[in-house]
Amino acid sequence: MDGTLVDSERIWGIALTELAARAGGTLSESARLAMVGTSSADSMRIFRADIGQPDRPEAPDLAWLTARVRDMFADGLVWRPGAMELLLAVRAAGIPTALVTSTGRELVEVALKTLGVENFDVVVCGDEVKRPKPDPEPYRTAAELLGVPIGSCVAIEDSHSGVASARAAGAAVLAVPAELELEPVDGVHLRTTLTGVDPLFLAALLV
Repeated sequence: MDGTLVDSERIWGIALTELAARAGGTLSESARLAMVGTSSADSMRIFRADIGQPDRPEAPDLAWLTARVRDMFADGLVWRPGAMELLLAVRAAGIPTALVTSTGRELVEVALKTLGVENFDVVVCGDEVKRPKPDPEPYRTAAELLGVPIGSCVAIEDSHSGVASARAAGAAVLAVPAELELEPVDGVHLRTTLTGVDPLFLAALLV
């Protein structure tokens, strides 16, 4: 979701920078990028280490961060290039579709007001799995809920952890970087944007 369908990584960056300032620190760019696509627990560990407060309580910071991001999500989210067109084309073709994200359910419900809850048969959130990305559990869970073999699925990802999760699960992977540079990897197809991608393009990735 974040950075793949909508341009929400920028929002996370703003909120995390503000949180660091509230804690009396400064968030480095390298730490911010290391958080992209990770679970909330991993992100907060990176955050605390980066501002030099490894023993800082997590719960209050996570609550503040969630509330801040929720407010910004509610103001509206901007689609990534080609993402809305592809999603609508996939739905029009009758292809089962899952949203698989590291973001928690509370924020995903706000984002779905932009994305359209009707556009997904299944939604798997980061706080609804025991082992989040880069573990394969989120994608395997989505395929099971859709009732389709994971080998018949194409995962679209923008982060290292997301790509690793989808590959390990056994899905074909289309990587479209947003905040991060992604190196070519065997079995992963790279594009700069989703502009021009359609269901026929996705089907060809399964051959």
